Amino acid sequence: MSILGKIFSKIFGTSEAQAAPAGTAPAGGAAAPASGDVATAPPPQTVDVSAVLDAAVNESGQKLNWKTSIVDLMKALKLDSSLKARQELADELGYTGDKDDSAKMNIWLHKQVIAKLAANGGKVPADLKD
Repeated sequence: MSILGKIFSKIFGTSEAQAAPAGTAPAGGAAAPASGDVATAPPPQTVDVSAVLDAAVNESGQKLNWKTSIVDLMKALKLDSSLKARQELADELGYTGDKDDSAKMNIWLHKQVIAKLAANGGKVPADLKD
């Protein structure tokens, strides 16, 4: 399962195929319905991302700031947050910058993950949307 698929699974409680971002191909290879394809796409599941992640942070017992840090977001979800894992996530999301500049990559990753969650039925805080 892709790293983004794992994030979606933890947030939405679904499999990777169900949680594949709109317009991307799930593991089976068939394209997921585009967000505007209402006739064939199931209605998006609305999930309060803040509530899920805040609960995950509380459960972790750590002081994590998922609202600004991709590393903390991944840690809260009990996912591998190593540089290698984040570089894999960057590849999945089409990052074209220098993956050795982890600070810049992390900021980009966080914005992309939040945007993908919002585009796929996640209710995210307005201050995190670009």
